[in-house]
Amino acid sequence: MSTKEQPEDSSEEMSASLPPLKWSKEIFDSLVKNFKFPDAWGVRYPEEGQTAADAPAGYITLFWDYFADGNFRLPTTRFVLDVLDYYKFHISQLHPIGMVRIRHFEFLCRSMRIEPTINRFRDLKDIPSIELPERALVATGMSLHWKMYREDKPVYMEEDTIVSLYVVAYKREKGRMTTIPKGADEEFWRVDYLGIYPEKKKKKRLPTVTIAPEKIDAPRAQAPKGEKKGTRCFSES
Repeated sequence: MSTKEQPEDSSEEMSASLPPLKWSKEIFDSLVKNFKFPDAWGVRYPEEGQTAADAPAGYITLFWDYFADGNFRLPTTRFVLDVLDYYKFHISQLHPIGMVRIRHFEFLCRSMRIEPTINRFRDLKDIPSIELPERALVATGMSLHWKMYREDKPVYMEEDTIVSLYVVAYKREKGRMTTIPKGADEEFWRVDYLGIYPEKKKKKRLPTVTIAPEKIDAPRAQAPKGEKKGTRCFSES
C-alpha cells in the first residue's frame, strides 16, 4: 500500500492486530536477575495487552529471544552497533534470527582472534546458530557476566589441552568449557564493550600504626623498692 493510500490510523490498527506478549512475570524477573540489569536502566515488564510495538516513550523493545537464543548481552559490543548503523535500522526492528547471526558471526571471529568487521559480515556464509555457553562469551570478550578480579579465567579444553574457542560452535564431544588460573601479568579480565573497561583493582592497604622512636640515651626510671613489678613510676614534673 502506498503512503497516500495508507489511512492515518494504520499504526494503531497494526499495533492492535499484533498478538499480545505471552510470557510470565516470573520469566521476566529471571531475565533481569540472570543478566544483571541495573536498576538505573528502568527495565519494564509489559502491561497486559501490550505488544512489542507499544514501548513507552523513551524506551526500546528488546526481545527475550535476543538473550535466550541470540547470545545478546548488555552493554553491547561495538560490532552490533556497527551492523545497525550500516544497515540503517533500529535494534527493535531486528528479527531475533538476525541477532543470532550477528552474534554468532562475532563469536566465531573473536574466537579465532579476527576482528569482526562489516565487510567480513557481508561475506557471511552458512554457519551454525546455537546458544553459546556464558563462559565462552566471556572468554571472547562478548559478555561482562564475570567477576573481573577472579583469580581464574574461562577457557575451552580438549583432553586437558587448551584449544581455540572456535570449536565451541561445533560442540566437540571431548571438549568442555572450564577455568584455569590467570597468568601473573593478567591484572583483570578485560573486555571490549563500547570502550568500557573495569577499573584496575586497587591494592588493599594494610592498617598502620605510628610509633614514636624510643630515645636511647634516656635513663630508665627505676621502680622504688617494694613496688610491684610491672608498675610504672613518674616524677612530679
